[in-house]
Amino acid sequence: MEDFDVLFLVSRPESEPMLRGLLGACARRKARCACFFTGPAAVLAADPEIGALLREGPRSAVCEYSWERFGHGDCPMHLGSQTDNSAMAAAARRIVSL
Repeated sequence: MEDFDVLFLVSRPESEPMLRGLLGACARRKARCACFFTGPAAVLAADPEIGALLREGPRSAVCEYSWERFGHGDCPMHLGSQTDNSAMAAAARRIVSL
């Protein structure tokens, strides 16, 4: 995975408004960002606006087990594991936990 600017580790669905604002700010600054969704926040991966804001960046991922537990239907993002989370963290210049 090539380096990128910001990784958002998203585990709380209540962080949705903050995540939207931060992703929008990254887009305006042309900062390359990605998300790893886990726990109950996995449902945010199905949000079309969040997906659109992430489309231009490196591949984002959703914890497969979290999606199975909290998601509905087919996941629109890559289903990954904590191994993906680790690789993404290693490639990110900054990490923001929500």
